[in-house]
Amino acid sequence: MIITDVEALHLRLPHVEEIADGTQDVLIIRISTDAGLVGIGEVSSQSYVCKAIFEAPRSAERRHGLGYLLRGQDATDVEGLWQRMYHHTNRYGRRGAAVHAISGADIALWDLRGKALGKPVFELLGGAGRRSLRAYASYLFGATPAETGDLARQAVDLGLTAVKFGWGPFGKDLGTDLAHVEAARRAVGDGRELMVDAGCTLTVESALERARRLKAYQVAWLEEPLSQDDLKGYAALCPQSPVPIAAGEGEVTRWGFEDLIERGIHVIQPDVAICGGLTVARQASELARAAGRRAVPHCFSTGINLAASLHWMAASPDGDLVEYCLRPSPLMRRLVRNLPPLEDGRVPLPPGPGLGIELDDDVIRQFRVS
Repeated sequence: MIITDVEALHLRLPHVEEIADGTQDVLIIRISTDAGLVGIGEVSSQSYVCKAIFEAPRSAERRHGLGYLLRGQDATDVEGLWQRMYHHTNRYGRRGAAVHAISGADIALWDLRGKALGKPVFELLGGAGRRSLRAYASYLFGATPAETGDLARQAVDLGLTAVKFGWGPFGKDLGTDLAHVEAARRAVGDGRELMVDAGCTLTVESALERARRLKAYQVAWLEEPLSQDDLKGYAALCPQSPVPIAAGEGEVTRWGFEDLIERGIHVIQPDVAICGGLTVARQASELARAAGRRAVPHCFSTGINLAASLHWMAASPDGDLVEYCLRPSPLMRRLVRNLPPLEDGRVPLPPGPGLGIELDDDVIRQFRVS
């Protein structure tokens, strides 16, 4: 099954706010083959840059565009094509946008392989047959503690057993931070997990101060309190923190996650549309499991990311949780025609081969950047 075409479709809402909301802009990857099958992937990054990485023409050795590297290749050789893309973008890649772009191609290739074999992706990844996963609601903190509490009650009404709040006002003032977390804990009750995403706003000292205070609220993890590049800071923070520290939504390649684990991170959070795709996400899970750590997907963009994350977690022996974005954006709610729904706090895997999803062409036409 030979790749005949690679498309990078940029979708963007008419008005994009400067907030931590990955549902406003996305790059969709479609890989077509001579067998008539089409694979679907997603890149959650700077879409204009990553689109150029796909469409760049042939250049000097290790400086090629991804479309050039993929056309004419065997679509079923997913791991081999990952290595081909990584090697031949070496001079401008190895990390950052080049690996983000590879993520979208890798997801689409797994989708294609599943469609060619008539099997769901989780089976190709080694999964044993779990058909649903527990979900956690993912919200931005409200403007006030009262608003945060209202959002938390919405999650309870949806039947969710875990809720995460992040970004927004968090990290500016300790008292305000604790008021938001207290409002969330009061709303969700004692029987549900509560997580906090600090949005890379803290120092080692202020993160440790918050971690000590958050323990009283039974916080399941404190996410990305430090800069994503402050690896020495994480190495100092993790052994001292009384609550687990989570990080890695911006990390890429198996080597990046190996480094995070060595620094002491308790919960690694690969995003399949950023980290290098399902190929890297599976490697990251294996590394975490070997080290006695936990891997939980970061997933805050579209239903393509959600579907890929579900297949990855269903294939992981200790995968038990997936992030479920509740933003109202049509790129999250309507782009995938058969978006996996919330059912009693769980999310079923899409049925069918590959990722098992279908895109809505009307949504693509409405939001495509020409």
